[in-house]
Amino acid sequence: MEEIYQVYWEGVFDAALKKTGDEALAQDITQEIFISLWENRKTINLSGSLGAYLHGAVKYKVINYFRSGSIKEQHQPALIALMDEQHAAAADDKLILKELHLEVDAAIALLPEKMQQVFSMSRKQEKSIKEIATELDISVQTVKNQISAALKLLKKSLSYILLIAALIGLT
Repeated sequence: MEEIYQVYWEGVFDAALKKTGDEALAQDITQEIFISLWENRKTINLSGSLGAYLHGAVKYKVINYFRSGSIKEQHQPALIALMDEQHAAAADDKLILKELHLEVDAAIALLPEKMQQVFSMSRKQEKSIKEIATELDISVQTVKNQISAALKLLKKSLSYILLIAALIGLT
């Protein structure tokens, strides 16, 4: 185990340091990885190289660290300040976004009934093309054609919304 540590510790540490930017944290991660390797030495089956396994372990440990509450607590004051700054602008954006959604819904309501149904199943109910075809007893190609035609009509009738969204910074 000592030989493995001597050969791999520097690479593991460097990888952890690059991913975290924190030397103390990189040392902790490196130590945890080698402790885990030692504790699980009898049950670990390596299908690839030990180096690849260790670098995967670094990635896993770093992800777990960033998911943990300690990182959230550390950055909580900055997050609260940022949210406060954006809260006022967000209220205006929500109102504009709500109006834009109403415009989109109105444009969808103008589509032919079957096209409207296919489009709604695709976009609002998030059904696959096959599911829609099966449920409505129509061909997959018909579903594709209906969705394509609906998007073209909506793009044409709602092109001004993209301009408004760009002007207010929603895109």
